[in-house]
Amino acid sequence: MKLHLHPTKPVLGEAAATMGAQAIRDAIAAKGRAHIIVATGASQFEMLESLVRQPGIDWSKVTGFHLDEYIGMPDSHPASFRRYLRERFTSKLPILGAFHFIEGDAPDLNAEISRIGDLVRANPIDVTFAGIGENGHLAFNDPPADFNTDDPYIVVELDDICRQQQFGEGWFPAFEDVPRTAISMSVHQIMASRLIVLSVPDARKADAVQKALEGPVSPDCPASILQRHPACHVFLDPASASKLSPNSLRGADEGAG
Repeated sequence: MKLHLHPTKPVLGEAAATMGAQAIRDAIAAKGRAHIIVATGASQFEMLESLVRQPGIDWSKVTGFHLDEYIGMPDSHPASFRRYLRERFTSKLPILGAFHFIEGDAPDLNAEISRIGDLVRANPIDVTFAGIGENGHLAFNDPPADFNTDDPYIVVELDDICRQQQFGEGWFPAFEDVPRTAISMSVHQIMASRLIVLSVPDARKADAVQKALEGPVSPDCPASILQRHPACHVFLDPASASKLSPNSLRGADEGAG
């Protein structure tokens, strides 16, 4: 995992978006199309704001997917990830080739999981934009995560630390309102991405960052599996990197503010 340390969240987001944008351009140049996965959550605000402004991308040749969606939640809900992505990504890119949303409120969840899974299997992913949860989760794969399933999307139970994070970020008026289940892209599918770009700012992520980067690879810290990915770049700020060892930080690229 290659570390990139930046002084502020906007600089971090710009740097992560710049790397991902180049991967998109390269895929279009090589294959005529690019396929991407776009994350949600507070950690992605600055990255997405920059990504939609990146120059030289023919967005008509880009197909997008996302990582997860709450089960039973309509896309009109303020916490819906479909709503989040329409407001912050797809609406900013009117010529986007396609974006395949997870319909978490579909009447037949098994059919929906098969539908979205077949689509992502047919379109190998060039770049995944993601983050790390406060509990070390990757997408909504909370600990202990399933490292074995090769299904592209799965139904998951959200633990209380994950649900508290969603409440703490202001997506829900009360902790009790946070759903307990979601459809999530599996760890196996995320690991199949050619490039993974992680944006992980803020002190509340410091423990998870330390475990993911320096701890053992374990389902108890799902993001630790990224130690085994051949092209994973982690973008941190001083707060999120504050618990890393000097040895880890010694190899980090440092960006100017």
